[in-house]
Order: sequence, then C-alpha cells, then structure tokens
Amino acid sequence: MSPANRPRIALYQPDIAGNTGTILRLAACLGLDVDLIEPAGFDISDRALKRAGMDYLEMAALTRHVDWNAFEEERRQRRRRLVLLSTKAVASYTDFDFASTDTLLFGRESAGVPERVHDSADARLTIPMVEGARSINIALSVAMVAGEALRQLR
Repeated sequence: MSPANRPRIALYQPDIAGNTGTILRLAACLGLDVDLIEPAGFDISDRALKRAGMDYLEMAALTRHVDWNAFEEERRQRRRRLVLLSTKAVASYTDFDFASTDTLLFGRESAGVPERVHDSADARLTIPMVEGARSINIALSVAMVAGEALRQLR
C-alpha cells in the first residue's frame, strides 16, 4: 500500500506528550502517516515525546498543521474521508468498512473535539465499552482502530 493509499492517523490538539510519542512509534512501525493538529498541550520537542517515541520518531511520517482549518483544507484537497473516533458516537468501529483513503481522527485526551470538528466528520465511530467506563487511553484506542482498518485493507 503506497502512502497515498493507506489510512492516516490525525491527532486533534493532543494533551499528553507520552501518548503522542507512543502513537508516533506505532504509526512508524505500521507504516502510517500522522497529522498533528495544533496547538498541542505540550512542546512538540518535549523530552517525554522523544522518550515515548524512542528512536522510532526518526521513522515517523509526521505532518504538523497550525490549526484545524489548515488541516481541513489539506484533507479536502486530498479527498480523504474523515473518520472521527468519539465516545459520543453510536456506531462501533468493528462494524465499519474502512477505506484506504480514510483519516482516523482522535480528539484531545482531556476534551475530545469541539462540535464543529465533530460535525465535519464523514463518519463517527466508537469503541464499545462496559457500562460506567469513560474512555480508553488514546494510544490504545489508536492501536485498536488502526489495527482493524489495516486488517480490513490488507
């Protein structure tokens, strides 16, 4: 699968450097590109990011976007479908048919995404959890959903 024909991971204003580093490491190992929509809640050159990503950061294909509008403009030009993962969604990610041109969007650890971002998504998916559970760590969520997308596409 060429880079243009595989899913991308997008992180909306991530809060925690360690999670972002872990996601970058995962993406590097799986051959996926990552879009980071700023502002982030940490210095992008932060030691924690480098520690979590280890030497894989050099392998990671990271594109930084100064804000949501810049990301959206580029995504629309590339004609990529936006698939938002949200605790507010109803449809399960395991029941969804992923496409190679999907961008898998994950919100801030502290607040998810604002309503205007939610409304921009072409699809909204959730990871089903037991009653009373609030959320799964974002790095684990990315791993679960990206793994399912790649399983379907490969």
